[in-house]
Amino acid sequence: MKNIKTQVGIIGAGPAGLTLAHWLKQHGIESVILENRSREYAQSRVRAGLLEQNTVDIYKKLGLADRLVKEGQEHHGVYLNFDGKRIRVPFGELTGGRNITIYGQQEVVKDLTEAWLAGGGELYFEAEAKQIEGFEGENPKIHFEYAGEKGILTCDFVAACDGFHGIGRKTLPKNSFNEFSITYPFSWLGILANVAPSSEELIYAYHENGFALHSLRSDKVSRLYIQVDNDDHIDNWSDERIWEELSIRLGTKGWKLNSGPIFEKSITPMRSFFTDNMQSGRLFLAGDAAHIVPPTGGKGLNLAVADVKHLVDGFVDFYKNNSMQSLDNYSAIALKRIWRAQDFSNFMTTLFHKQDEHGSFTYHLQKAKFDYISFSKVYATTIAENYVGLPFETFE
Repeated sequence: MKNIKTQVGIIGAGPAGLTLAHWLKQHGIESVILENRSREYAQSRVRAGLLEQNTVDIYKKLGLADRLVKEGQEHHGVYLNFDGKRIRVPFGELTGGRNITIYGQQEVVKDLTEAWLAGGGELYFEAEAKQIEGFEGENPKIHFEYAGEKGILTCDFVAACDGFHGIGRKTLPKNSFNEFSITYPFSWLGILANVAPSSEELIYAYHENGFALHSLRSDKVSRLYIQVDNDDHIDNWSDERIWEELSIRLGTKGWKLNSGPIFEKSITPMRSFFTDNMQSGRLFLAGDAAHIVPPTGGKGLNLAVADVKHLVDGFVDFYKNNSMQSLDNYSAIALKRIWRAQDFSNFMTTLFHKQDEHGSFTYHLQKAKFDYISFSKVYATTIAENYVGLPFETFE
């Protein structure tokens, strides 16, 4: 039996769990991380690639941004297409210099994992949390299995950063929260391709064939998406068909899409989910364990890091001032940003995806919104400030 004791027991070595561990360490607070997957798997999961200004600033403050600054690509705007018409929303100009950075989530995880282990931090890969008990008292315990043996991690607090399917969300008392969810009637077919990006900034596009998004991971790797039906299958999409459809949907006069070898394809359902309570006793949820947003607004990873910021504030208040006040208010504070991110993600999703027949009432509402963005600086500013991430003080 392996028995471990620490101050904060963290379940999950994704961006939320790793960021929390590093930030707590900066304040002299100990933590141990349990991750049920292997290190190789955790560092190869291709997820979000868009970091808000808040997130980049946090990693710089924590001394974890060396490679991010060197290899990440700062974007100062985004292109929006509708029926072949293209406009640009300039982030920095509209938000007082706040921008986004393109840097893959798996790269964030690599950086944080390497720094945590290099600094002597405890992180157990392939350690599956089986049960969380005693969280209504002062000494919660996480029962886990590691290397074929059972173990117990005893701690002052449990931070469940273990995703939608993790034990953290399942352990939260059922009568303590309400769940909200939307399943959209379409999915994203996403590809990674070894080809230079065709645009220096992201392109969101509405087309009568459906939505498309041009993104990137580096100056040599492009990340692109197209809207497909929920029951579609990857086998229906040859490389040639994908490039042809992307070229049609993203196309504008005088612009050409670069194509190249596709090395990854996947279909991702579009959904929103969250719970209106993220804590019980000394158990706290963060990241996908508490909320999921469609990727249209690029909020998933950034919401997880925002949750962590509020948790850190609470843990510091407890260990420095022996006060539970900030931790007791954790859900209320975090949910303000989560609701805002859910609204913005839903707005971007419904604006650019084909939801009804081309030329329908719904279509004309979408077009009216797009036209308004094109001539209203105020409306464009709303898009920009939500996209780059509102400052923390906005919600506090």
